Amino acid sequence: MSIQLGGNTTVRELAGRYPQTRTIFERYGIDYCCGGGKCLAEAAQESHAALPDLVRDIETALVARSTKTATAEKDWYEAPLHELVDHILQVHHAYMKEALPRLKELVRKVVHAHGARHGAMLRQVQELYSALATELESHLLKEEGVLFPSIVAAEAHRQGGPEGPAAHIGSAGNLIRQMEREHERAGAVLARIRKVTGDYVLPDDACPTFRALYEELEHMEEDLHQHIHQENNILFPRAITAESAPPSNLVKLGG
Repeated sequence: MSIQLGGNTTVRELAGRYPQTRTIFERYGIDYCCGGGKCLAEAAQESHAALPDLVRDIETALVARSTKTATAEKDWYEAPLHELVDHILQVHHAYMKEALPRLKELVRKVVHAHGARHGAMLRQVQELYSALATELESHLLKEEGVLFPSIVAAEAHRQGGPEGPAAHIGSAGNLIRQMEREHERAGAVLARIRKVTGDYVLPDDACPTFRALYEELEHMEEDLHQHIHQENNILFPRAITAESAPPSNLVKLGG
């Protein structure tokens, strides 16, 4: 273990460089994606956890990982930015585009079948999910149409390639902050759905479709945590650092 753990160690640093710690943060209810900039002491306090217990469990996860013969996750702090962008597109964006309409239909079916007994709760889920889907669909389009191409073009230009097309929405930093705000809203909606459903505890009369709905919502929540983590904690900070390089080495990202 090459990191000295303490209360001032940030959640972002651990979640980014040591993927095995993410399950620890999930267990403690610590937000490692939107809230990744917090130190362990602050994160423990907010989740009503004892800092020594949190540090102990993280250390255990780090040591256990070193004894396993598992394939290491790619080091996205060192990989070219275009590779990280491709990974996010192929893994997280592709998943979300497939899952969003499927979940919409599942919600509709469960509301229709179980509305008589669980209507109040299910209508809340349907309303929250509809808002979430609309937000995420727009979010993906902005990342794919503006932000990601600008990041990739800037990287290519720094490596000697031609200047890429300028983004039409200000600097990369401004657009990144907008994306981060949208991440926070999406995460908050999923947290609200989890609360409304009582942590996805199924009612006694739940049918297989009801079970599938809760499983899919939990899967989406898990994927979104990974998605936001890779953008907020790795891609975005690296892109902002690159944008602050001397102008002669960067593609212009807007006026």
